[in-house]
Amino acid sequence: MPHPSQHLQPGPATPTAGDPDWQVWSDAWTRHVPTLTGRTDLTVTVAPGAGGGAPACCYPDAGRIEVDATYIGTPNVANPRRAGHKRLVPTAYGLLVHEAAHAAHSRWRTPPGTPPIVAAVAELLEESRIENRQRSRRRADRRWLRHTVTTLLDPGDAPVDDPWHAGTLAALLLARVDARILTAKDTRAIRAAVTTVLGRQRLRQLREVWRQAHTVDDSDAEQMIELAWRWCHLLGINPHQQPTVPTPDVGMFPGQLAAALTDYLAHTAGMTPAEYTAHHLAARHGAPATWTRRDPTDPERAAARTLAARLRQARTHTVETDTRPSPVPPGRLRTRHAITARAQADAGAIPTAAPWQRRTTLPPPKPTLHLAVLVDTSGSMRPYATAMSSAGWILAHAARHRDAITTTIAFSGTATLLVPPRHRPAHVLEMTAAGGTSGFIDAVKLADTLLNLRHRGALRMVAVVSDGQLPNTDAAQRLITTLHHTGCPVLWLRPADLDGHTFTHTTTLLVDDPVQAVDAIADAAITALQRA
Repeated sequence: MPHPSQHLQPGPATPTAGDPDWQVWSDAWTRHVPTLTGRTDLTVTVAPGAGGGAPACCYPDAGRIEVDATYIGTPNVANPRRAGHKRLVPTAYGLLVHEAAHAAHSRWRTPPGTPPIVAAVAELLEESRIENRQRSRRRADRRWLRHTVTTLLDPGDAPVDDPWHAGTLAALLLARVDARILTAKDTRAIRAAVTTVLGRQRLRQLREVWRQAHTVDDSDAEQMIELAWRWCHLLGINPHQQPTVPTPDVGMFPGQLAAALTDYLAHTAGMTPAEYTAHHLAARHGAPATWTRRDPTDPERAAARTLAARLRQARTHTVETDTRPSPVPPGRLRTRHAITARAQADAGAIPTAAPWQRRTTLPPPKPTLHLAVLVDTSGSMRPYATAMSSAGWILAHAARHRDAITTTIAFSGTATLLVPPRHRPAHVLEMTAAGGTSGFIDAVKLADTLLNLRHRGALRMVAVVSDGQLPNTDAAQRLITTLHHTGCPVLWLRPADLDGHTFTHTTTLLVDDPVQAVDAIADAAITALQRA
């Protein structure tokens, strides 16, 4: 998704071609937009793919607003000529209101020679400023602007925990609280995460900046740029030395900022964070993995039963001590329970109270293994698609709630969630192998979101089925190394007759048969269980 402020496009417009099926919407909203803006020179285009790569965009100088029809659905979902249609398409109408706010109030332009990072900050501050102006002028529009906030945000807006991205979240969400679009309750988790990164004092100073921005006149470019310079100074950024927006390292796992933002977006969408992450990846990259369904074969069922049995039998070697109540000595006398036992005996009842407490040893526990299976469905894996699909089903089907929690994720040009945690698929998903492998990094991060792979308190493992030919091996290696240092082993299963890259901090096995692959994973999993 484009940067949050890229839906505002000063300068000449490159019009998106209209769609005859959506002409009624374009005409109706063009007639309606003067009510929202006070301008009579605006046209609105509603069409699939409109918006300049964003959900919607505004070309204030050209007098043009575009809204992607995807956020409406179908042309006949509502009659745009009727006032009540907005209740049926609140997100799309909210996009129209937001862009109308830009058309009405974004009258300043960035002076030539402004460092890009300063311009970016000014555009971030502009988001809540124009919504504050729109709400002040048309109070009922707040309802629709609230629907739009999550559409204009992206989990990638805060990929790492650093001052720049904490400030970005503050400008996009916390500033909208002071603009009276959102409430403090809406953004409680966001505020906590931002405060952890920035500290209370620096966040208060940033708040002074955005609150002052809310008072800036619509055409006062000098004041907006001055506030943007001040914002950079508070974040410890020197625009002369760092003129462009920081580019995050894709080889780093998302931090608490991303988690808080994903939770916020997922809650608003009525999804779990994992569901939202998977949905977002598919929507952002497109072309997810495809498959057909078939019944598992008898050998596949047998392999699943074997793996399940081996996981059930695995125990750690560590003997744990515990305390247990006992009706007879030795042990520590528990006075209250002794009195209860005596009273039960005096009443002629069989005593059930246990007045003594003794130390005892417990058998080694059966820890729950969190297993992520990442399957490469790129073009180079086409000869092994059937075998790898079989392995994925066996692993997922073998999992039991008390023995293992697994998830299966395919990766090619994007990451596709095939089997969510605690699901046991009834059918084998026969994968179609095509495309590249750039989705590996997203697949690892999605698996971490689903199974909390970096949490040291759980027993975790990642099994990758791939030839290892990835476009960004350095970033992939950094993710693998991070997992290794947090105690999450990575087992890499590579087709025996394919050349590929071998990553450090992995156990790499050459396999080409799904049953053999499952046995290798079982061996490694049991070893990990017994060493826990």
